[in-house]
Amino acid sequence: PPFNAPNSAFHTREISTQSIQATHFGLQSEAQSAMPQPLLFFLFALSCCFANSACDFYDITAHQRASGKQASSGYCESWRFNVEVDNSRNWTVVPMGCKDYVRDYMLAGQYDLDVDLACREAELYAQGVTLEGDGMDAWIFDIDDTALSNLPYYLANGLGTLPFNRESWVEWETQAAAPALAPTLSLYNQLIDAQWTIFFLTGRREARRNVTIENLLRSGYKGWAGLILRQEADIGITAVAFKSAKRLQLQQQGYRIRGSMGDQWSDLTGFAVGEHTFKLPNCMYYIS
Repeated sequence: PPFNAPNSAFHTREISTQSIQATHFGLQSEAQSAMPQPLLFFLFALSCCFANSACDFYDITAHQRASGKQASSGYCESWRFNVEVDNSRNWTVVPMGCKDYVRDYMLAGQYDLDVDLACREAELYAQGVTLEGDGMDAWIFDIDDTALSNLPYYLANGLGTLPFNRESWVEWETQAAAPALAPTLSLYNQLIDAQWTIFFLTGRREARRNVTIENLLRSGYKGWAGLILRQEADIGITAVAFKSAKRLQLQQQGYRIRGSMGDQWSDLTGFAVGEHTFKLPNCMYYIS
Protein backbone atom coordinates (compact mmCIF):
# COMPACT_ATOMS: atom_id res chain seq x y z
CA PRO A 1 0.00 0.00 0.00
CA PRO A 2 1.18 3.58 -0.60
CA PHE A 3 2.98 5.30 2.24
CA ASN A 4 0.57 7.61 3.97
CA ALA A 5 1.78 8.22 7.53
CA PRO A 6 5.11 9.45 8.89
CA ASN A 7 5.30 6.65 11.45
CA SER A 8 4.32 3.85 9.10
CA ALA A 9 6.99 1.17 8.86
CA PHE A 10 7.66 -0.90 5.79
CA HIS A 11 7.26 -4.56 6.62
CA THR A 12 8.57 -7.40 4.47
CA ARG A 13 8.96 -11.11 4.85
CA GLU A 14 12.44 -11.14 6.37
CA ILE A 15 15.47 -12.93 5.07
CA SER A 16 17.44 -12.75 8.30
CA THR A 17 20.14 -10.14 7.98
CA GLN A 18 21.71 -11.81 10.99
CA SER A 19 22.45 -14.73 8.71
CA ILE A 20 24.20 -12.35 6.34
CA GLN A 21 26.13 -10.89 9.25
CA ALA A 22 27.09 -14.38 10.38
CA THR A 23 28.25 -15.21 6.89
CA HIS A 24 30.25 -11.98 6.78
CA PHE A 25 32.19 -12.96 9.90
CA GLY A 26 32.49 -16.64 9.01
CA LEU A 27 30.12 -17.77 11.79
CA GLN A 28 27.45 -20.46 11.76
CA SER A 29 23.89 -20.04 12.93
CA GLU A 30 20.50 -21.63 12.55
CA ALA A 31 19.41 -18.74 10.35
CA GLN A 32 22.47 -19.17 8.20
CA SER A 33 21.93 -22.89 7.72
CA ALA A 34 18.36 -22.20 6.66
CA MET A 35 19.47 -20.06 3.75
CA PRO A 36 20.02 -21.64 0.32
CA GLN A 37 23.62 -22.73 -0.08
CA PRO A 38 24.19 -20.83 -3.38
CA LEU A 39 23.00 -17.62 -1.69
CA LEU A 40 25.26 -18.23 1.30
CA PHE A 41 28.24 -18.78 -0.95
CA PHE A 42 27.50 -15.66 -2.97
CA LEU A 43 27.15 -13.49 0.13
CA PHE A 44 30.37 -14.88 1.57
CA ALA A 45 32.27 -14.24 -1.65
CA LEU A 46 30.74 -10.77 -1.95
CA SER A 47 31.75 -9.82 1.58
CA CYS A 48 35.26 -11.18 1.13
CA CYS A 49 35.66 -9.30 -2.13
CA PHE A 50 34.86 -5.96 -0.55
CA ALA A 51 36.63 -6.70 2.72
CA ASN A 52 39.85 -7.60 0.94
CA SER A 53 39.86 -4.66 -1.45
CA ALA A 54 42.79 -2.36 -0.86
CA CYS A 55 41.83 0.46 1.46
CA ASP A 56 44.48 2.71 -0.08
CA PHE A 57 44.16 4.25 -3.51
CA TYR A 58 46.54 5.72 -6.02
CA ASP A 59 46.75 9.47 -5.41
CA ILE A 60 47.31 10.77 -8.91
CA THR A 61 48.23 14.22 -7.58
CA ALA A 62 50.86 13.13 -5.05
CA HIS A 63 53.92 13.61 -7.26
CA GLN A 64 52.79 17.10 -8.25
CA ARG A 65 52.23 18.14 -4.65
CA ALA A 66 55.60 16.68 -3.65
CA SER A 67 57.25 19.01 -6.15
CA GLY A 68 55.32 21.98 -4.77
CA LYS A 69 52.92 22.23 -7.71
CA GLN A 70 49.16 22.48 -7.63
CA ALA A 71 47.46 19.43 -9.13
CA SER A 72 46.20 20.16 -12.63
CA SER A 73 42.54 19.75 -13.47
CA GLY A 74 43.52 17.08 -15.99
CA TYR A 75 44.94 14.85 -13.29
CA CYS A 76 41.87 15.37 -11.12
CA GLU A 77 39.58 14.67 -14.05
CA SER A 78 41.36 11.36 -14.55
CA TRP A 79 40.89 10.60 -10.85
CA ARG A 80 37.17 11.38 -11.03
CA PHE A 81 36.74 9.26 -14.16
CA ASN A 82 38.29 6.26 -12.41
CA VAL A 83 36.07 6.85 -9.39
CA GLU A 84 32.92 6.93 -11.50
CA VAL A 85 33.72 3.75 -13.45
CA ASP A 86 34.61 1.99 -10.18
CA ASN A 87 38.28 1.47 -10.93
CA SER A 88 39.16 3.33 -7.72
CA ARG A 89 37.57 1.58 -4.75
CA ASN A 90 37.49 1.97 -0.98
CA TRP A 91 39.03 5.44 -1.10
CA THR A 92 38.39 7.40 2.06
CA VAL A 93 39.11 11.01 1.10
CA VAL A 94 39.36 13.11 -2.03
CA PRO A 95 43.03 13.80 -2.92
CA MET A 96 43.95 17.13 -1.33
CA GLY A 97 45.17 18.41 -4.66
CA CYS A 98 41.70 17.94 -6.13
CA LYS A 99 39.61 19.92 -3.66
CA ASP A 100 39.30 22.94 -5.97
CA TYR A 101 38.53 20.66 -8.90
CA VAL A 102 35.74 18.92 -6.98
CA ARG A 103 34.31 22.29 -5.94
CA ASP A 104 34.30 23.49 -9.54
CA TYR A 105 32.77 20.23 -10.76
CA MET A 106 29.98 20.36 -8.19
CA LEU A 107 29.21 24.09 -8.48
CA ALA A 108 30.08 25.23 -12.01
CA GLY A 109 27.38 23.26 -13.79
CA GLN A 110 28.95 20.00 -14.96
CA TYR A 111 27.60 17.97 -12.05
CA ASP A 112 24.11 19.33 -12.70
CA LEU A 113 24.38 18.40 -16.37
CA ASP A 114 25.57 14.89 -15.54
CA VAL A 115 22.72 14.28 -13.08
CA ASP A 116 20.18 15.74 -15.48
CA LEU A 117 21.27 13.52 -18.35
CA ALA A 118 21.23 10.39 -16.18
CA CYS A 119 17.69 11.19 -15.06
CA ARG A 120 16.57 11.91 -18.62
CA GLU A 121 17.91 8.53 -19.70
CA ALA A 122 15.97 6.96 -16.84
CA GLU A 123 12.82 8.80 -17.92
CA LEU A 124 13.15 7.51 -21.48
CA TYR A 125 13.65 3.99 -20.23
CA ALA A 126 10.66 4.17 -17.86
CA GLN A 127 8.41 5.51 -20.61
CA GLY A 128 9.22 2.44 -22.69
CA VAL A 129 8.33 -0.05 -19.94
CA THR A 130 4.89 -1.62 -20.13
CA LEU A 131 3.56 -1.90 -16.59
CA GLU A 132 1.51 -4.95 -15.65
CA GLY A 133 -1.04 -2.84 -13.81
CA ASP A 134 -0.97 -4.93 -10.64
CA GLY A 135 1.11 -2.51 -8.56
CA MET A 136 4.08 -4.85 -8.53
CA ASP A 137 6.33 -2.98 -10.99
CA ALA A 138 8.87 -1.35 -8.70
CA TRP A 139 11.54 1.33 -8.90
CA ILE A 140 14.13 1.70 -6.15
CA PHE A 141 15.83 4.95 -5.19
CA ASP A 142 18.76 5.48 -2.88
CA ILE A 143 18.36 8.62 -0.73
CA ASP A 144 21.63 10.43 0.00
CA ASP A 145 22.96 12.22 -3.08
CA THR A 146 20.39 10.44 -5.19
CA ALA A 147 17.02 11.73 -3.99
CA LEU A 148 18.45 14.33 -1.60
CA SER A 149 21.58 16.44 -2.04
CA ASN A 150 24.12 16.63 0.77
CA LEU A 151 26.20 19.18 -1.09
CA PRO A 152 25.54 21.91 1.56
CA TYR A 153 27.04 19.62 4.20
CA TYR A 154 30.11 18.76 2.13
CA LEU A 155 30.73 22.38 1.15
CA ALA A 156 31.00 23.14 4.87
CA ASN A 157 33.08 20.04 5.61
CA GLY A 158 35.95 19.93 3.16
CA LEU A 159 34.21 18.54 0.05
CA GLY A 160 35.35 15.02 0.85
CA THR A 161 38.97 15.89 1.65
CA LEU A 162 38.36 15.27 5.37
CA PRO A 163 37.66 11.88 6.97
CA PHE A 164 33.99 11.14 7.59
CA ASN A 165 32.77 12.61 10.88
CA ARG A 166 29.67 10.82 12.14
CA GLU A 167 28.87 13.43 14.78
CA SER A 168 28.69 16.32 12.31
CA TRP A 169 26.85 14.10 9.82
CA VAL A 170 24.15 13.21 12.36
CA GLU A 171 23.74 16.90 13.17
CA TRP A 172 23.20 17.60 9.46
CA GLU A 173 20.80 14.67 9.08
CA THR A 174 18.79 15.83 12.08
CA GLN A 175 18.13 19.19 10.45
CA ALA A 176 16.18 17.40 7.68
CA ALA A 177 17.35 20.23 5.44
CA ALA A 178 18.89 18.40 2.47
CA PRO A 179 17.31 19.74 -0.72
CA ALA A 180 15.96 17.48 -3.42
CA LEU A 181 18.11 16.77 -6.44
CA ALA A 182 15.77 18.45 -8.92
CA PRO A 183 16.22 15.99 -11.84
CA THR A 184 15.64 13.04 -9.51
CA LEU A 185 12.50 14.61 -8.08
CA SER A 186 11.21 15.21 -11.61
CA LEU A 187 11.84 11.55 -12.50
CA TYR A 188 10.23 10.45 -9.25
CA ASN A 189 7.06 12.45 -9.92
CA GLN A 190 6.81 11.06 -13.44
CA LEU A 191 7.06 7.53 -12.07
CA ILE A 192 4.39 8.25 -9.43
CA ASP A 193 2.07 9.69 -12.10
CA ALA A 194 2.62 6.58 -14.24
CA GLN A 195 1.59 4.33 -11.31
CA TRP A 196 5.01 2.85 -10.55
CA THR A 197 5.54 1.48 -7.04
CA ILE A 198 8.44 3.34 -5.44
CA PHE A 199 10.75 2.19 -2.67
CA PHE A 200 13.53 4.09 -0.95
CA LEU A 201 16.40 1.82 0.08
CA THR A 202 19.01 3.60 2.17
CA GLY A 203 21.97 2.87 4.40
CA ARG A 204 20.55 5.24 7.01
CA ARG A 205 19.67 3.57 10.30
CA GLU A 206 16.16 2.85 11.59
CA ALA A 207 16.65 5.41 14.36
CA ARG A 208 16.78 8.09 11.65
CA ARG A 209 13.40 7.14 10.14
CA ASN A 210 11.44 10.17 11.35
CA VAL A 211 14.00 12.79 10.28
CA THR A 212 14.41 11.00 6.95
CA ILE A 213 10.66 11.04 6.34
CA GLU A 214 10.53 14.71 7.34
CA ASN A 215 13.33 15.57 4.92
CA LEU A 216 11.78 13.62 2.02
CA LEU A 217 8.37 15.22 2.52
CA ARG A 218 9.85 18.69 2.96
CA SER A 219 11.79 18.26 -0.28
CA GLY A 220 8.72 17.27 -2.30
CA TYR A 221 8.73 13.46 -2.25
CA LYS A 222 5.44 11.81 -1.43
CA GLY A 223 3.47 8.68 -2.26
CA TRP A 224 6.24 6.09 -1.87
CA ALA A 225 5.37 2.52 -0.95
CA GLY A 226 8.24 1.74 1.39
CA LEU A 227 11.19 3.27 3.20
CA ILE A 228 13.78 0.59 3.96
CA LEU A 229 16.51 1.44 6.48
CA ARG A 230 19.21 -0.52 8.31
CA GLN A 231 17.99 -2.37 11.37
CA GLU A 232 20.25 -3.27 14.29
CA ALA A 233 20.99 -6.64 12.71
CA ASP A 234 22.22 -4.88 9.56
CA ILE A 235 24.93 -2.83 11.26
CA GLY A 236 28.37 -3.91 10.09
CA ILE A 237 27.17 -5.45 6.84
CA THR A 238 28.51 -3.92 3.65
CA ALA A 239 26.08 -1.74 1.73
CA VAL A 240 26.15 -4.05 -1.28
CA ALA A 241 25.22 -7.10 0.83
CA PHE A 242 22.57 -5.20 2.82
CA LYS A 243 20.87 -3.72 -0.23
CA SER A 244 21.06 -6.96 -2.19
CA ALA A 245 19.25 -8.81 0.60
CA LYS A 246 16.52 -6.17 0.84
CA ARG A 247 15.97 -6.18 -2.92
CA LEU A 248 15.69 -9.97 -2.82
CA GLN A 249 13.00 -9.67 -0.15
CA LEU A 250 11.01 -7.42 -2.48
CA GLN A 251 11.36 -9.88 -5.34
CA GLN A 252 10.22 -12.74 -3.10
CA GLN A 253 7.11 -10.71 -2.31
CA GLY A 254 6.39 -10.63 -6.02
CA TYR A 255 7.70 -7.17 -6.90
CA ARG A 256 9.38 -6.80 -10.28
CA ILE A 257 12.31 -4.41 -9.90
CA ARG A 258 12.23 -2.71 -13.27
CA GLY A 259 14.54 0.22 -12.42
CA SER A 260 16.96 1.38 -9.75
CA MET A 261 18.96 4.55 -9.17
CA GLY A 262 21.83 5.37 -6.84
CA ASP A 263 25.01 7.42 -6.57
CA GLN A 264 27.19 4.52 -5.33
CA TRP A 265 28.01 1.29 -7.13
CA SER A 266 27.06 -0.46 -3.89
CA ASP A 267 23.51 0.78 -4.52
CA LEU A 268 23.38 -1.00 -7.86
CA THR A 269 25.53 -4.13 -7.67
CA GLY A 270 25.31 -7.50 -5.94
CA PHE A 271 22.20 -9.51 -6.73
CA ALA A 272 18.49 -8.83 -7.33
CA VAL A 273 19.61 -5.59 -8.98
CA GLY A 274 16.62 -5.32 -11.30
CA GLU A 275 16.28 -4.85 -15.02
CA HIS A 276 18.01 -1.48 -15.45
CA THR A 277 20.22 0.54 -13.13
CA PHE A 278 21.13 4.22 -13.35
CA LYS A 279 24.25 5.61 -11.66
CA LEU A 280 24.44 9.25 -10.57
CA PRO A 281 27.88 10.86 -10.15
CA ASN A 282 29.51 11.26 -6.75
CA CYS A 283 33.16 12.17 -6.32
CA MET A 284 32.83 13.34 -2.69
CA TYR A 285 32.72 9.97 -0.92
CA TYR A 286 32.72 6.22 -1.45
CA ILE A 287 30.57 3.55 0.23
CA SER A 288 31.24 -0.16 -0.19
